[in-house]
Order: sequence, then C-alpha cells, then structure tokens
Amino acid sequence: MNNNNGSKEVIAIIGGTGKEGKGLAYRWAKAGYPVIIGSRNEEKAQAAVNELKKYLDSKDGSSSLLFGKTNKEAVDICNIAVLTVPYEFHKSILQELKSNLQGKYLLDVTVPLVPPKVSTVQIPPFGSAALQAQRIVGEGVKVISAFQNISFELLLSENKIDCDVLVCGVDIESRELGLRLVSDAGLTGWDAGPLENSIVQEGLTSILIRINKKFGVHSAGIQINGVPRS
Repeated sequence: MNNNNGSKEVIAIIGGTGKEGKGLAYRWAKAGYPVIIGSRNEEKAQAAVNELKKYLDSKDGSSSLLFGKTNKEAVDICNIAVLTVPYEFHKSILQELKSNLQGKYLLDVTVPLVPPKVSTVQIPPFGSAALQAQRIVGEGVKVISAFQNISFELLLSENKIDCDVLVCGVDIESRELGLRLVSDAGLTGWDAGPLENSIVQEGLTSILIRINKKFGVHSAGIQINGVPRS
C-alpha cells in the first residue's frame, strides 16, 4: 500500500532502532517517504522515532512521516522492507517474518560481521547475507542488497556524501528500485548486478572498518571512477 497521497511507497525498517536504520529513516523521510521504524518492542521503536524527529523539519512535513511499530506490524503495512539488524539475528528474524514479507521487496543492508574480527571478511555459508536472505524468504520476496558501505554518521549529516553505493538484486526491476532509493537518500548508486555479486559489497565493509580504525575516522567509503556521472 502507498501513503495517502499515493506518491511514495511505505518503507519499513526492520530493526530500525539501530544506528544504520535511523540514518536511512532520516534520509528517506526527508525525501518524502512514509517510514516505519520497526522493533521487537514498540516502545523502543517509538523512542527512536522521537529521537529522529529532532533532526527533521516539522515545517516541511518530514517529521510527520515517521512512525514506530513492532517489526511484524511494520512489514504488514509496507511496500518495501529494509533489514538493518546485526548478522547474528539475520536468520532468526527473517524466519520470523517470512510470511509477512511475501509479495514485498526486501532491501538487505546486513553485513556478515563476526566480532571481534569485524575487520576481517567473513563469508556466510550461502555466499553472502543477501543470498541467505533470499534463500530463507523464498521466491515470493524480491531481495535487494545495498548501503553496506555507508556509515550512519554520514547519513545523519547535512554534508554532501562523497561515497557511492553498489546495488545488487534478483532482477533489473529490483535493482532499479534500489537505485532509486539510493538516489532519494542523496547518494550515487551503481547497478552491481545479480544478488550473487553482493558478496563484494558486504566484504568491503570489513576493509573499510580496518581503514577507519587505522586513520581514526568514520567516513571511509568507495567511489566508482572512470565512467560518466549523471
């Protein structure tokens, strides 16, 4: 279902009370998307909404586009579900929400980080977290993989973000949706091909964490060079 004005899809961020989820919620609400922050605990979801509203302008209506609900309620309402949970909860929460996700798009932001070795690339049994998600939810859900290489500090900033986003998906339609969500979040996205290629962008996160630690920053990212930019 779309919002009342029929202009933008409803986005539900599963596990949206975390840093990355709140950063994406902020960006999409600013772009006019109704965004539901989901959590196992509705009070925790609402607390995240109240926190984010301090960043948003009530005059342009963006602050009124944020809502807090349980994960299941959020997924039932949305067109697009976005998964931003730690990898240790990835499998269990997808199994829990599998039936609710049918017929929807699922944008998986999960990175298979395994503490304490978060700066070492870990490859899940099925090749990537996104491929694992597709295997769990089945063909009734179209999985997209994106946003693994953007820090929440950049998402919550008003500054121009000099980082690109790789987008993988099960088909061209899914990737085009992912690229639109990237563009509406104020970033440059690139079609990185089928979901099998998501292993690359997920693995890059550990490398960027290593670079961040070495230089004492939070903003290491990637850019694609040598091709025209629109």
